[in-house]
Amino acid sequence: MALTNEQLERYSRHIILAEVGAKGQKKLLDAKVLIIGAGGLGSPAALYLAAAGVGVIGIADADDVDLSNLQRQVIHTTVDVGKAKALSAKETMNAINPDVKVNVHRLFVAADNIMELIAGYDFIIDGTDNFPAKFLINDACVLSKKPFSHAGIIRFKGQLMTYVPGAGPCYRCVFREMPPPSAVPTCRQAGVIGAIGGIIGSLQAMEAVKYIIGKGKLLTGWLLTYDALEMEFRKIKLPTVKTCAVCGENPSILAPFDYEQAVCEV
Repeated sequence: MALTNEQLERYSRHIILAEVGAKGQKKLLDAKVLIIGAGGLGSPAALYLAAAGVGVIGIADADDVDLSNLQRQVIHTTVDVGKAKALSAKETMNAINPDVKVNVHRLFVAADNIMELIAGYDFIIDGTDNFPAKFLINDACVLSKKPFSHAGIIRFKGQLMTYVPGAGPCYRCVFREMPPPSAVPTCRQAGVIGAIGGIIGSLQAMEAVKYIIGKGKLLTGWLLTYDALEMEFRKIKLPTVKTCAVCGENPSILAPFDYEQAVCEV
């Protein structure tokens, strides 16, 4: 299907890029991306993917907008306080780009719904802020052979990696076991500078775009870390672990399961 005149104008800065062009823009318009968590990471990722013209974007989040969210969750505004985050995100995304279909999933992602939830999407973005959610998303994506972007932020630091089935290690290859409860503070406990979510969440959106158009090098097999105080990025090579419990040669995890901790987003 040919791009309309409005689309040619809207996406003109993409189309003039040799790496994207009309063909790449059509791939974006045909793509489906799920963002789990409409918070500090999910907000910038959702804004940029909507602006880029990703055809279908799912937003999974069960929470409502709180005043304390607004320091970093830039997809929401003061008038959205008390509104469902997934709905608030949809309204902002469609205000930016009515071309995009936004699916609202107002739910807590758990073992009993995640496989069905991710089934209809091409790429998953993990915008959550706790280990149970991250292990759950990883396991479901590995078992479903779905590529996804992991990220985490706290204080002035952030990190991200991308998993592509058969092309590199998964989250469990890097973080073998979930730490004991309360061993690692959450952003609520430790604090987080607002702009770090914009930096890392935008990089997650960039990984999704590169995967969709099939250009550039993804963070597959690499962990990218960022220290805002030192203004320093580091790229760490990650080994594939043959004994990994979910993606290894003899996996012991054959279905997603829940750890005992509430799922929340940044």
